Amino acid sequence: MASTADIKNGVVLNIDGQLWSVIEFQHVKPGKGGAFVRTKLKNVVSGKTVDRTYNAGTKIDVENVDRRDFTYLYNDGEAFVFMDASDYDQLTVPATVVGDAANFMLENQSVTIALNNGNPLYVELPASVVLEITYTEPGLQGDRSTGGTKPATVETGYEIQVPLFLETGTKVKVDTRTGDYLGRVND
Repeated sequence: MASTADIKNGVVLNIDGQLWSVIEFQHVKPGKGGAFVRTKLKNVVSGKTVDRTYNAGTKIDVENVDRRDFTYLYNDGEAFVFMDASDYDQLTVPATVVGDAANFMLENQSVTIALNNGNPLYVELPASVVLEITYTEPGLQGDRSTGGTKPATVETGYEIQVPLFLETGTKVKVDTRTGDYLGRVND
């Protein structure tokens, strides 16, 4: 068992059987009374954030989370199959664990998977990826000025909003956290 002195950003705690990652922490020593630790925690599975305060010296349960690089191989319909970059072992991850990351994953793409006791917790993508637009309505003449957007489907099947001047076949950079269009990519 660890104590509150071991709390750092990125440490994963086991609280009531759920895994919580420390986003922020602050050791506070007021003029009166005992010291305490304020934390902001994010649920590893659901993404929910909560604030928790611990008295200094309180015992906490720190979990071991291993973050390893994998290569996305394919989707078998119900789950996603990844290959470990270091030992070439394959790992099958359920679609519920992959979540929204599936909207931005292409075959042979590198991802980071967090594992706890061999169980995948979440899939982490790079901040942005380059995807090709497979379908979008043509922009009308006069729509080439700034401001307007239109829906476009990228090669993963996900739909994003892009400027009116973009056409089918254009490669674009997409933010994997929000799904926003970041810019055009020239080959």
